[in-house]
Amino acid sequence: MADTPQVVLECKNISKSFGNVVVLKDLSFKVMEGDRKAILGPNGAGKTTLFNIICGELRPFDGKIFLFGDNVTREPPHTRVRHGFARTFQVTNLFFEMTVIENLLLALHGLSRRKLTLTPLKLRKDYVDEAEKLLERFSIMHLRDVGIANLSYGDQRLLEIIMGLCAKPRILALDEPSSGLSSSETQKLAEILKMLPPELTLLFIEHDMEFVNSVADNVLVLHHGTAIAEGTLEEVKQNPEVLDAYMGEAEPE
Repeated sequence: MADTPQVVLECKNISKSFGNVVVLKDLSFKVMEGDRKAILGPNGAGKTTLFNIICGELRPFDGKIFLFGDNVTREPPHTRVRHGFARTFQVTNLFFEMTVIENLLLALHGLSRRKLTLTPLKLRKDYVDEAEKLLERFSIMHLRDVGIANLSYGDQRLLEIIMGLCAKPRILALDEPSSGLSSSETQKLAEILKMLPPELTLLFIEHDMEFVNSVADNVLVLHHGTAIAEGTLEEVKQNPEVLDAYMGEAEPE
């Protein structure tokens, strides 16, 4: 008998306001182990605010966030890593004055309990071996010693995802992963994400519907801070509330 999938993330009755502007209203949903879940919605739907609450950048006005059953609502972002959570940002968050391998070594050291080291990171064989395994795994060993400033934007986005994987997360949250990528770079990134272990849960905000269709197995659609649909992309595309929400965003001719 197959094991029942585990709830890895639960948002329970999340509400958030900025002054008199209500951004999220009593929002609840669950993410199961191995899900590839996209958060969709028109501009102003509350996607980024929800994402930042899940990641710990913001605290909700009301409601709770659970990771693997633990209440992390008041925990800062860095402690959520211990629960198996990692994220990327919409704008790349890399050290541009360093090389690819140096960025990975810093990411690996940042996860170490011993932050102070007198040994240069490039001489830490355990770090170097782990970093090179990741570069081999994603077929970018040829970029090992290339400076970040000399990478294509697509390779920068890929490296940021690889840095997120340094933490060996159980949930990887991606903030608009295809943003700024060319069509070919978007296709390459989608193929890479589909190669990730099936037990790794992906949660991402995205606008590119082809990318969503390629990567996500289910989606959550927000509108005015509430969930109006959840299911496969094909299912939500037929939902009258979703059609109204997106038609309402269109500019009048």
